[in-house]
Amino acid sequence: MAVTIYDVAREASVSMATVSRVVNGNQNVKPATRKKVLDCIERLGYRPNAVARGLASKKTTTVGVIVPDISKNFYSELSRGIADVATMYEYNIILSNSDERTAREVELIEDHLGKQVDGLIFMSDSISDEVRKEMATASVPIVLVGTLDVEKQLATVNIDFEEAAFVAVNKLIANGHKRIVFASGPLTKDINRISKKAGYIRALQAADLAVDEELIIEIDNTYDGAYEDCKKIFELAGKPTAVFAGSDVLAVGLLNGIRDSGLSVPEDYELICFEHSILARVVRPQLTSIAVPLYDLGAVSMRLLTKLMNGEEVDDKQVILPFRLEERESTK
Repeated sequence: MAVTIYDVAREASVSMATVSRVVNGNQNVKPATRKKVLDCIERLGYRPNAVARGLASKKTTTVGVIVPDISKNFYSELSRGIADVATMYEYNIILSNSDERTAREVELIEDHLGKQVDGLIFMSDSISDEVRKEMATASVPIVLVGTLDVEKQLATVNIDFEEAAFVAVNKLIANGHKRIVFASGPLTKDINRISKKAGYIRALQAADLAVDEELIIEIDNTYDGAYEDCKKIFELAGKPTAVFAGSDVLAVGLLNGIRDSGLSVPEDYELICFEHSILARVVRPQLTSIAVPLYDLGAVSMRLLTKLMNGEEVDDKQVILPFRLEERESTK
């Protein structure tokens, strides 16, 4: 049978309240008594009941994390950063996939709140009205990471996605390109439509280059989708000479599509992408990329959440982390 707090108290000849104070780190216990209780805990193999402790303290030391798809490098790296900081602050994580479906996102928020989590970290390409309404009913802090909040109502941790797109396209312009394709994931997603597209357009306008909507190609955000849709670039009038891809996955699909068509990167097309995951480094040529600090985004979001859960003062709930342009062999 499982060892209980009563067993420890009896073995140490102290009250259950004293054992509870030791377990919970209460300093109002004599050192000799604390040592005796800890020795008994170790000898008996006692493990405190987290549920019972949560009922007593009204905290579960559990955080819900909702991601669109944990198999994607963007979200797996973010989640690793969250997990490491959660461990540091002794929080457990409930990790769930929303499958990029609004109904599932709402369902998971309800489910996590029903499990009495102390806080939520949420990731999505867009915040729907249904999700925003559900979040408004939450009695615990919520932090968005890698996710835009256009209404700036929620705590967020991001990079400046628009500025990052501007820097990427500006690099291609500086290399002499005038017709640059923006190969984007679905433009229904806020980051693609509001930030990356805006940065692309701003870079062209700053260089007095025409904005040709035909050069903005919307692609399913998968390797296969990018590989198949690569032919759209070849069919464009007025041959483009460079491509800004909205993610590493799209860039790798486009790279292989270009090469399998008998063309080359960077000789025929220069190519820059977002994220700078392992994908950008394992292909040849290696991809010039906007390096998004994925691990740091996750770590900072969890640290921000711990502050909010503990009622600490937070100067700015909209945190922007730095990015960099990592130049490799897909540009000249």
